Amino acid sequence: MPRKIQNLRVKGYTSIQDAEVRLGDITLLVGANGAGKSNFIAALELLGRIADEELGLEVGLRGGAQAVLQAGAKGGSSITLEIEAFNDELMNSYEAVLVPAANDTLIFEHERITFKGPGHDEPWTRALGSGHRESLLSSAPKDSKKISAHVIDILQGCRVFHFQDTSRNAPVKQLGYAAGQDALRPDAGNLAAFLLHLREDYPGNYNQIRTTVQGMAPFFRDFVLAEDSQGRIQLRWSQQGVDAIFPAEAFSDGTLRYICLTTLLLQPHPPALLALDEPELGLHPFAIVQLAEMLRSAAVNSQIVVATQSVTLLNQFALDDLVIVERDHGGTVLHRPEPERLQAWLEEYSLGELWEKNVLGGRPASESRPLQD
Repeated sequence: MPRKIQNLRVKGYTSIQDAEVRLGDITLLVGANGAGKSNFIAALELLGRIADEELGLEVGLRGGAQAVLQAGAKGGSSITLEIEAFNDELMNSYEAVLVPAANDTLIFEHERITFKGPGHDEPWTRALGSGHRESLLSSAPKDSKKISAHVIDILQGCRVFHFQDTSRNAPVKQLGYAAGQDALRPDAGNLAAFLLHLREDYPGNYNQIRTTVQGMAPFFRDFVLAEDSQGRIQLRWSQQGVDAIFPAEAFSDGTLRYICLTTLLLQPHPPALLALDEPELGLHPFAIVQLAEMLRSAAVNSQIVVATQSVTLLNQFALDDLVIVERDHGGTVLHRPEPERLQAWLEEYSLGELWEKNVLGGRPASESRPLQD
């Protein structure tokens, strides 16, 4: 059983000055626009990229080192990412401190792994080096290979999925190769090929996805998944009572996003930790309730982190699932709500109602001036 990330610390990344968050099976990030929810999600994505040895690629895609350092060149001069992951009595931790280097890049000031288990009075720690541009986890010394492999598994399980793009040129609508598509891409660019894989190898999961989509879109009959002569495939579908075959463009934006979410959450082998940024966009309230049920189902096998602004989605979860995201002194602050303070309120109001009433926090507020040294 994979070790779950129970604590995540992010320091110096974009708007996040220093935040330590306890992650549960489901963690809902709630806050105003611009509070920093997406930045916390991006920090999780950065951990996955580090494990894939794609730190340079991720930093470049986000605009360079000065774009991801907290407050740019005038803010902190380093980024710290630290996780603690547990399974029964076993604990792994990982810490990376990234500093700016030439050509607007980041390098590792240090990279460290730690293990603690039965028979270890003190944690076992190994520093992997400094000055390197990509992670040294995969080339760890012989005495730490096993621990490093566990850390790689944990970090590679951190996957962020973005299904907002439903434009004409969206990856999900493009032609792609059908072979070897046994994992859904973060942008669902291989959705048709992945559905074909499920239909052939996991028919139970495929049928569950199909019937779940029908529950939200009763006109939908089935996916039409066929390779062309060059082994390529494109998302197509059939409608109830109609003989014609329709392209992905014939789906509404909300329906297409719902299909991507359903496939992600009902697949047989989801990532160890999957993160979604405002998955409720474009969805009918009924579909949002169904989404909440799928999130709870997926949380049996995966940790789920969701940034949301949906009152309907909030109403489907408990106070323990929430993390409030706010801005203070120009930076992002994340904290768990206080159950004792809210107990009387919860007897009469739902979570969504408390958020609307600004009892939970996470609402737009006047920006405080940064503290002066």
